Amino acid sequence: MDAVQRIEQALEAALARGLGAEAPPLLAQAARHAVMAPASRARPRLLLAVAHACGDDVPALSDAAAASLELLHCASLVHDDLPCFDDADLRRGQPTVHRAFGERLAVLAGDGLIVLAFENLAWHAPRHPARLVSLTGIIGRAVGLATGIVAGQAWECEPQVDLTAYHRQKTAALFSAATEAGAAAAGMDPDPWGRLGENLGLAYQVADDLRDVASSAEELGKPVGQDAAHGRPSAVAELGVEGAMERLLELMRGAVDSIPDCPGADQLRAMVRAEMQRLLPRQLGERLG
Repeated sequence: MDAVQRIEQALEAALARGLGAEAPPLLAQAARHAVMAPASRARPRLLLAVAHACGDDVPALSDAAAASLELLHCASLVHDDLPCFDDADLRRGQPTVHRAFGERLAVLAGDGLIVLAFENLAWHAPRHPARLVSLTGIIGRAVGLATGIVAGQAWECEPQVDLTAYHRQKTAALFSAATEAGAAAAGMDPDPWGRLGENLGLAYQVADDLRDVASSAEELGKPVGQDAAHGRPSAVAELGVEGAMERLLELMRGAVDSIPDCPGADQLRAMVRAEMQRLLPRQLGERLG
C-alpha cells in the first residue's frame, strides 16, 4: 500500500470512528466534505516519508499520526475560508464548507476535527505511551497559541506583521510537526528533523504566495489574488516575484541540506524537489530546473 492509500484509509477510519452513527447528519456531511475532497496530502505524506526513513516499526501509529495532522490541517482550512477571514468560495476545487453547509456548521465541523485529531492519536497509541506523549506535544505545539497555526492566523489581525514569523507559524508549523512526528512515531529522536520541516514549510508558503499571483483558479482549486484582496502579507508583496523565487530556491536548498543522515535520505531529497515543482505554477516551475 502506498503512502496516499495509507493516509486515505487512516482518515476514513478516523472519521468513521469519530462520527459513529450518532453524529448529526449535516455535521457528519460537513466534516467529510472538509476532509475527503481530493487533496495532495503533502503534510501526512512527508510524515510517512520521514517515518519510513527512520524504520517505521509501528506503521499503525505512523498512519494515525499522519491522519491526525491532516485532520488539523483540514480544520484550519475550514476556519481560514470563513467570512471573518478569507470568505472563500472554493477549496480543493469544490465549494468551501461554509458555502455548502452554512457558517454555523463550518465552525462546528472545524472545531470537531481539531478534537478528533487528538482523539485519533489516543485511540492508536496505548501500546506506545512514550511515543504518544512525544506526538501529542509535537502536534499540539503545531496548532497552539504561541507558535502554531492559531498564532499564524492571528498575525493577520495585527497592525504590523513579521513575515517570517507569520509564515513560520501559519504554514511551517505543520510541516515541522510532520517531520518531527514522523521520527517520533518510529521511535526516533524528533529534534534533528525539525529544521527540514521548517525549511520545507517556509518554502511551501512562498510557493503558495507565488501561485496566488501567477496561477489560475482552475489550476489552484481555490480563488487567486487573495493576498492582495485581503491585504495579507506575502513573500511576493515584500520581495516581488523574482525575489520570492530566489527565497524559494534558498529554502529548498536549506531543506535538502538539513535532512539528517538516514537510509532514506536520497528519497527524501527527491521528494522535496518534486514537491516544489508540483506546487509552483507551470511557467514558474520550469525555472527551478
